[in-house]
Amino acid sequence: MQLTAPATRRTGIRDTDGMAVASFVLGLVGLLVLNVFLGPIAIVLASVALWRGTARRGRAFLGLGLGVADLLVLVAFMQADSTVSWSF
Repeated sequence: MQLTAPATRRTGIRDTDGMAVASFVLGLVGLLVLNVFLGPIAIVLASVALWRGTARRGRAFLGLGLGVADLLVLVAFMQADSTVSWSF
């Protein structure tokens, strides 16, 4: 007797779509706070979502770009303040 339904391909696609959206959100939030953590996470999630063939390729590419922008903002502020973090 089987209590749960077997995993289907749609579940995998939905997971990759969620990764694409999560990478976009984390990249966007990372521009404001915790960019040293959220930037790399956004990059990894977007890369995995694109590698697995997400239907939301645009959001995955935006998440990838925002993750890279997070790290560039961090580097720019580190150069300006000569610190590892930045604040307003």
